[in-house]
Amino acid sequence: MMTLFVPHTAMLTRHPETYSEAVQGIEARVGWTQGRALALTFAVKGDITRLRIPPPRSPRRADRLWQHTCFEAFVSAKGDVAYHEFNFAPSGEWAAYAFYRYREGAPLVEDEIAPSITVRSARDNLEFNAIVRLDRLSMIQLHATLRLALSAVVEEERGMLSYWALKHPAGKPDFHHPDGFALELEPPESETLKESAIGKR
Repeated sequence: MMTLFVPHTAMLTRHPETYSEAVQGIEARVGWTQGRALALTFAVKGDITRLRIPPPRSPRRADRLWQHTCFEAFVSAKGDVAYHEFNFAPSGEWAAYAFYRYREGAPLVEDEIAPSITVRSARDNLEFNAIVRLDRLSMIQLHATLRLALSAVVEEERGMLSYWALKHPAGKPDFHHPDGFALELEPPESETLKESAIGKR
């Protein structure tokens, strides 16, 4: 996966009420592609052989992916309470939802928003990549600064689930909570100016 701009990198933290025996850490990277799509990478480090990773399937939309190992991105325009949720499974399955406010929304079923997904796995690491075309979503303004909440659910061989996110609000795991939208991504035009300034140094 090739991005036009240097991606933003952040570490996800495990929710303190959940436990993982196999995962050492999860790094998330996000940036814009040359085609102005959102590029997401989740890199899991640990004993991957002890995780339940769903086998590859034909790309398709599926619900309740969060019940097993999956990666998630919540995207909103800065200053807006509306947001989109994307679920990605290592199997290639995906889901997308539109919310007009906190937890009030519905699934999106349009095939044209289907993300591009690739997965690379070894004994001690798993890298998951997804590319999402935000320009096909009416609620997302590509000229706005975006706020993102990035998260992961990891299932281990004995069925134990751990929950990872950029930031956890108080209480039980809640990836939808506004406090979890902890990463800001400027629009492609602003990133272009930033890259040009770096190149002139």
